[in-house]
Amino acid sequence: MEIKNIVIASPMHQEIQDIFEKRRIDKNFRFLSEEEVSQTDLNWADAFVSFNMKGNLDYRHLKWGHSLGAGVDRFLANNQWPKNILLTRTICSFGQRISEYCLSFILKDLQNHDHFQQLKQDKKWNPITPKLLNEQKVMIYGTGEIGQTVAKVLESFGVDVYGVSLSGKQKAHFKQVMTLESHYEILSEMNYLINTLPLTKKTTHLLDEKIFKKLSHAGLINVGRGATLKEDDLLGALESNNLKFAVLDVFAEEPLPANHPFWNHPKLFITPHISAVTTPEEGVDCFIETLHKLETKKPLHNTVDISKGY
Repeated sequence: MEIKNIVIASPMHQEIQDIFEKRRIDKNFRFLSEEEVSQTDLNWADAFVSFNMKGNLDYRHLKWGHSLGAGVDRFLANNQWPKNILLTRTICSFGQRISEYCLSFILKDLQNHDHFQQLKQDKKWNPITPKLLNEQKVMIYGTGEIGQTVAKVLESFGVDVYGVSLSGKQKAHFKQVMTLESHYEILSEMNYLINTLPLTKKTTHLLDEKIFKKLSHAGLINVGRGATLKEDDLLGALESNNLKFAVLDVFAEEPLPANHPFWNHPKLFITPHISAVTTPEEGVDCFIETLHKLETKKPLHNTVDISKGY
C-alpha cells in the first residue's frame, strides 16, 4: 500500500507534529485538531489518524484509517467506517498501564487503606490483618492483549485468574476461560471483576443485574468502555452489597456530567479515563511501525475486524 498524504487529527496534534519533525518521515502531513478536519483534508489524504471521526464527513476516499487509541468504537459507531478500507488501532503500553491501575485498587482494598484512614481520623487503634493477593479470585472480561497482560500480572502474584470471552478459547495466564453463558456458575466465588472488553453490540450493557446478583460482596473495576455497564443495575448492586465497591475509569458520556449520581456515591471511585493514556511518543511509534509494515507488506497485529468491532 502506497501512502503519501496523511492527516493526523488529535487534541495533542502539536506534540505529535514536533515528534514527527524530529523523525523526518518522508510523507506529506497535515496536523490538525479534530474540530479542524474538513472534507478537503480527507479528499487529499491517503491515511487518517485520530481518536474520533466526524459524522458529517465522507471517509471513502481513504486507503487507511488508524486509531490513536486501543478502542475503535468511535470509528465504528453507526456503521460510519467504510468496510472496504483498512482500519488499525494503537497497541503500546496499555496492558501494563491498565494492569498497574487495577492492581493499585485491588491492593488498596486488601490492605484496608480506607478503613485505616478512618481509624486515624477517629484516633482509634484497631489492628486488622490485610488479605493476600494469592487468596483472591479475579474474573477478567476480555481475553485479548490487554486482558492477557492484566492476567499475567495478577497471576505472577498468585491470583487465580478467570477469563470471559465470546469463544471461551483458553489463553495463557488464565486458570480457565469461559463463555458468557457458562461463567455465571462461578461468579459467587469471585473477589473482583475487571472489564477490559471493547464496545460492540454484544458487549453493550453486558455488565448488568444478571451478573451482579450472582456476586457476593465483590469489587468491580471497569477499564473497558462505559456503555458496557448498565448504570442503574450497578447502583442497585452497590446498595444490595452484591458489590462492595466499583472503580470506574470509563463512562457512557465523557466527561461525566456534574449532576450524575455516580459523583456522590460513597462506594464509587471515579477516574477521568486515565488508566491507559496514549502518550504522543507511543502513538507516533505505533503509527510508524504500522506504516512500515503496510509499505513492506509485512503482517499486521493491530488490524481491526470491522465485523466484530475490535
